[in-house]
Amino acid sequence: MSSPPSVVIVDDHGIFRSGVRAELEAEVEILGEAENVDDAVRAIAEFEPDVVLLDVHMPGGGGVEVIEQLSKLRPQQRFLALSVSDDPKDVIAIVRAGARGYVTKTITGEELVDAVGRVRDGDAVFSPRLAGFVLDAFAGDLPAEEVDPELDQLTAREREVLRYIARGYLYKEIALRLSISVKTVEAHVSSVLRKLQLSNRHELSRWAVSRRLVD
Repeated sequence: MSSPPSVVIVDDHGIFRSGVRAELEAEVEILGEAENVDDAVRAIAEFEPDVVLLDVHMPGGGGVEVIEQLSKLRPQQRFLALSVSDDPKDVIAIVRAGARGYVTKTITGEELVDAVGRVRDGDAVFSPRLAGFVLDAFAGDLPAEEVDPELDQLTAREREVLRYIARGYLYKEIALRLSISVKTVEAHVSSVLRKLQLSNRHELSRWAVSRRLVD
């Protein structure tokens, strides 16, 4: 028999983390917990779990921010989003960032154990109602002529930052609106510039306007 999967639980509600631990610990190895983005990044880097159970909305940028900060430290890390939200925007954003699955907090303990194991083994796992959102977004729902290869290489958070840049917001203002640090905003801007092969924020603004990303 294979060894039980190991997880780190990331959620800003202690009572919920305790409940998840109680449901999983008989069949899953719980390596650690975290309640915010910074603690999550440290815990995941330290414990190197098979799977991270990741809340979508947390102080400091949420689940997308955790995935993006870990993308260089642990590019092979597998994330399973576990959230009260079934908003299509949340589902698509965190899957685009790199999550292998998304289940809601109505899931049973037995189903969650199964989902963790499947994600550990490389499967993609979604609550039934959410699977359609993902299929629509990623399986050719858009006509080929509407797919923008340059835009598609940007993460959801990078697109958010790009839109604010194009509207003329300062880094400090963007950081406040997205609940992230100025340093993180700068990192996202640098990443976008590199991916799009642009030189400065003025070129970024023109690029965003040409793609109709600015309202």
